[in-house]
Amino acid sequence: MLVLLPPSEGKAPSGDGAPLELGSLSLPGLAGARRAVLDEVVELCAADEDKAREVLGLSEGLRGEVAKNAGLRTAGARPAGEIYTGVLYDALGLATLDAAARERAARSLLVFSGLWGAVRVSDRIPSYRCSMGVKLPGLGALGAYWRTPMAAALPEAAGDGLVLDLRSSAYAAAWKPKGEVAERTASVRVLHAPTRKVVSHFNKATKGRIVRSLLTEGVAPEDPAGLVEALRDLGYVVEAAAPEKAGRPWTLDVLVTEVH
Repeated sequence: MLVLLPPSEGKAPSGDGAPLELGSLSLPGLAGARRAVLDEVVELCAADEDKAREVLGLSEGLRGEVAKNAGLRTAGARPAGEIYTGVLYDALGLATLDAAARERAARSLLVFSGLWGAVRVSDRIPSYRCSMGVKLPGLGALGAYWRTPMAAALPEAAGDGLVLDLRSSAYAAAWKPKGEVAERTASVRVLHAPTRKVVSHFNKATKGRIVRSLLTEGVAPEDPAGLVEALRDLGYVVEAAAPEKAGRPWTLDVLVTEVH
């Protein structure tokens, strides 16, 4: 099972560890694209703080993020699972998983990123600020930029098992499963049951809880139908229907009654 996650907007500090080694990151097929994005982000942030803030979509209060990006090559690096914070990652609680569940997380979780493309939670990265919605002056819109390298690297990462897609729309644009990979992909929406609407906070929190449940119980469904059964066994209310056409992913609606 491969679980696709969005990153968090806010991130924990880099810390005092050894700096980033691009060649050590998972999905080595993305190395060239990562280097190109890193080079442009670092150079932009080192050369012109105001322009960098505009390009990155940062408010005045986040001006310090520009200097942080300028120092990415020498900043300390930590496992990505410690860098990403926020509602989804708080609910997932990687640090509190037992050893077996942490091992499953290292194998199965893949976090999408405007800067790195995608990384595993065990990959060591520095704290940064660069969303998938950014349009760099040289490379252009990152969502579009990543599509070609992702199309080559992600099917191999997906293997022959279930792909559980929990990404937000901006990050989903960087890679859309096709063909037989799509047929074993399940995209999950979390809806407030009475209104059938997505509410951001509990959408993220519920997705974090779903992943934690699968990891702690050691559940690894082989296909979307198996995922539906597994989630129901774990106590979730799930509505799902197989896609009408071949080569399409499943969409699963998880219904939640309480907003928390």
